[in-house]
Amino acid sequence: MSVCGRGKCALKRKPYPPGIHGKAKRRGLSEFGTQLQEKQKLKLSYGLRERQFKNYLLSAIKQKTMNTADAVLYYLESRIDNFVFRAGFASTRAFARQLVSHGHILLNGKRVTIPSYRVKIGDEVSIREGSKSKNVFKDLNSSLKKYEAPVWISLDKEKITGRVAGLPQTEDLKSIYNINTIVEFYSR
Repeated sequence: MSVCGRGKCALKRKPYPPGIHGKAKRRGLSEFGTQLQEKQKLKLSYGLRERQFKNYLLSAIKQKTMNTADAVLYYLESRIDNFVFRAGFASTRAFARQLVSHGHILLNGKRVTIPSYRVKIGDEVSIREGSKSKNVFKDLNSSLKKYEAPVWISLDKEKITGRVAGLPQTEDLKSIYNINTIVEFYSR
């Protein structure tokens, strides 16, 4: 359990919490605790606030076209800031959100400044011509050459554009997040 990676790491020397009751046997999390932990993990990884995340969950529960867990992940993955991150234009979701909100990203040739805007199949996302000369995008060409985009994104590495080729793949995300416990958390 090397969190810090050093030999003198406190967690290596004492793998229990500090204090007088640190060595006492800890109980596992309750059902509510695990649901809350899963919700926080998913919410924080996409950089959402509670109300926005709750609205995504409730709209996924209301819709009847696909499985609720798939709908939640579809809503989160089809945000334009997530698309910018998945296409490799940004190194993190927070950075992708900032690029969108500062107006560096074009959707079908028009500037978009709303990170929660949902992309659809056939949409083309690119970087604004005036922004390509900025220091932020200086090393983008070299990082895109090594980058492999997900299957649902067709990436043109020379023009630095991405097109939504299909629905976001959610199977690999289901192994990371337990969506059913999150849905149960909001269904109570």
